[in-house]
Amino acid sequence: MGKVITCKAAVARGPSQPLVIEEVQVDPPKRTEIRIRILFTSICHTDLAAWKGENESQRAYPRILGHEASGVIESVGEEVTDLKPRDHVIPIFHGECGDCVYCHHPSTNICKNFGVDPMRKEMPSDGKVRFWSKGRGEPIYHFLNTSTFSEYTVIDSSCVVKFDPRLPLKKLSLFSCGVSTGVGAVWFTANVQAGQKVAVFGLGAVGLAVAAGARARGASQIIGVDINPNKFEKGKAMGITDFINPNELQKPVHEVVKKLTGGGADYSFECTGNLQILREAFLSTQMGWGLTVLVGVHAKPDTLPIHPMELFSGQSLKGCIFGGLKGKTQLPSFAAQCLEGAVNLDEFITHELPFERINEAFQLLIDGKSLRCVLKL
Repeated sequence: MGKVITCKAAVARGPSQPLVIEEVQVDPPKRTEIRIRILFTSICHTDLAAWKGENESQRAYPRILGHEASGVIESVGEEVTDLKPRDHVIPIFHGECGDCVYCHHPSTNICKNFGVDPMRKEMPSDGKVRFWSKGRGEPIYHFLNTSTFSEYTVIDSSCVVKFDPRLPLKKLSLFSCGVSTGVGAVWFTANVQAGQKVAVFGLGAVGLAVAAGARARGASQIIGVDINPNKFEKGKAMGITDFINPNELQKPVHEVVKKLTGGGADYSFECTGNLQILREAFLSTQMGWGLTVLVGVHAKPDTLPIHPMELFSGQSLKGCIFGGLKGKTQLPSFAAQCLEGAVNLDEFITHELPFERINEAFQLLIDGKSLRCVLKL
């Protein structure tokens, strides 16, 4: 406590280059920060996109990626009062400071001070890093407020959520992003009700979490859209009732969805980050009240493929970050509902590997063979 820690981390040193397991030095936490011993971490498509360097403006190397994890607090800064050493916690990339006008507003989970910022590569408190390459004194940049591909990481307390130590840390790691984003989009952003019809575009971990959340809410029809037929069997376990493979169609996807639903889905969820798929999701909803929830991350600065006059039909579009839930105040009760059986979390953990095999875990995701590969540190 209060000392620099030397530990192992998986460092990204260039776009699409294999991550390098190397020794890094981790500074003690500053006033409002905590230092966490990471025990489990996993990989999502946001990590993959950053590793590939798909958005040139977000490139920063060397960098420690990762934002889905769980662990135990090692030490805290002098102004941290709600967390203490040995607490079981998960990091969240979209924080909640509790002080800004947005945190006080009941209709949003945006945070002015600690909201997700893919451009930020240093700690928000002082604009400096807490990671250093051992022996070289080289600064290593942060990622999404978290940087969990390291045995120890430093995070502001606004981006850390405490949990009952009796809960399984491996499953809790899923709530750092994937499950919270997908299920939350259904429960908080859309507020799907029993008997309604849902279409899910993209059946990765987040899309399947959307399906699981819709099933938990009692949706009468859950349509899954994906070009990977291997996702369909997994989708059945998550509650999907109908499947569409766009590569097997002779007509636009939205026409098939409207026929299956008798007019259109009450809600569609775009989970791919593809603009043309976003348009199909929008056109798949019911005239008069259909809502499309934008969940996927669109890395390129392109404009929406929707004509303003199309909004006059009563269909609407809404963006969603971190499932629309406030991390520190709403995540514990939300996770408790899921852990009590509302969502089968075991279905999301398809692989487990030791941390040193992180590059294999990346390849599993690239090949479409995994939903979440949990890495044990």
